[in-house]
Amino acid sequence: MFRHTRAKDRRSIAHHYDLSNDFYGLFLDPQMAYTCAYFPHEEASLEDAQRAKFDHIARKLRLKPYQTLLDIGCGWGSFVVHACKHYGVTAHGVTLSRQQAEYAQEWIRREGLEDQALVEYKDYRDLVGVEQYDRISAIGIIEHVGHRNLARYFEGIHRLLKDNGLFLNHGISRGREWRPNPGSRWISDRVFPEGEPPSLSTVITQLEDSRFEVQDVENLREHYAKTCAEWVERLRSNRDQCLQHVDEQTYRTWILYLAMSSIYFEEGEIFLYQVLSSKRMPRFAPVPLTREDLYE
Repeated sequence: MFRHTRAKDRRSIAHHYDLSNDFYGLFLDPQMAYTCAYFPHEEASLEDAQRAKFDHIARKLRLKPYQTLLDIGCGWGSFVVHACKHYGVTAHGVTLSRQQAEYAQEWIRREGLEDQALVEYKDYRDLVGVEQYDRISAIGIIEHVGHRNLARYFEGIHRLLKDNGLFLNHGISRGREWRPNPGSRWISDRVFPEGEPPSLSTVITQLEDSRFEVQDVENLREHYAKTCAEWVERLRSNRDQCLQHVDEQTYRTWILYLAMSSIYFEEGEIFLYQVLSSKRMPRFAPVPLTREDLYE
């Protein structure tokens, strides 16, 4: 297990995400969504699947106008902007990537959402003790938290969430039996320094230990295999443009990393789980009796 200090986490995030916004823009969709898409059907484009992913998360969180949303590890601001524009919430995003934060704030200004949205270059651990939120999303950050920090991570989110609020964790998981292998060591050394995807059982146990009640769990493993494969094809198609922003070694590294990831998801070596939870309260949970509203 790695020791995830603030300084080490900032360096690790910068190593991966501060590579080049222009480079990422050549294989991501226009919303700059760098997490698992949600394909409503086999022929869906990556752009449609990423929008569907954000709508899927918004429905699970039961987002409504005037609610407050915190997006931890918000990336380039994709879900912050989407939730503000389409669901009328007031959103606050935090990221440890300076380039992502600057991009997100410029995007917010272009959309005229300055009174509704804010993205900050800030460590999620520095949020503990500030205001509470109606809804909290964490889309692709748990892989960077570290096993030693999971208890503190979920306890902090518990304090930040209102009593009738909902929290959705969207993240990569490994099986309990998983052990490091040459491929995972290569990714850790070259691409994702100190990445530690936890098992689903660890996530649920930590949530329960932090006084959360798990409301829903969904596995999107096959969606992530398809997402990574789409990214690889876009990198290959845009090779010449990519090499204007990164060197040949970095370009090849990203193709290999995403191709390996697609295979790992396809073969069930790694998973993508969305876990919806609420505070454990002595009354009815803040979700409907059935899931029918998710698919209306």
